[in-house]
Amino acid sequence: MFSNSKVEVLESKLDMYEDLSREMLSKLESAVEKISEGNNRIAQILTKHDERIEQSMKTDTLIIKMIDEVKQDSEKDHKIIHERIDRVQVEIKALAKFRWQVGGVLIVAALLIGAGSRILPFVVSPQATPIQKSVI
Repeated sequence: MFSNSKVEVLESKLDMYEDLSREMLSKLESAVEKISEGNNRIAQILTKHDERIEQSMKTDTLIIKMIDEVKQDSEKDHKIIHERIDRVQVEIKALAKFRWQVGGVLIVAALLIGAGSRILPFVVSPQATPIQKSVI
């Protein structure tokens, strides 16, 4: 049924297919190894990326906490400054009031001195004549 030549051809073809399948198998194994290595590298990168994200989140929370602390401190400073400004304004109002009082006292004193200089000649020399009074 089969001749010897046909068997030999079939065996050679079978050998070729075996060689090809071995090459394909080795190439497939190599490709699978490379894919595995790629997956491992990606897994490492993802792990590092997750760690960086966690560190970033921790840093963000710390920064937010620091910003809140600075905000509270600045609000306290703001209140203190406003209290000081209010005290200074009260002192300025008191000083202005005192200035007006001193001005009033000086005006009254000037008026009294002016009136006193007109009355003083009459008190010192009551017997002066009206002509002498107008001269003085």
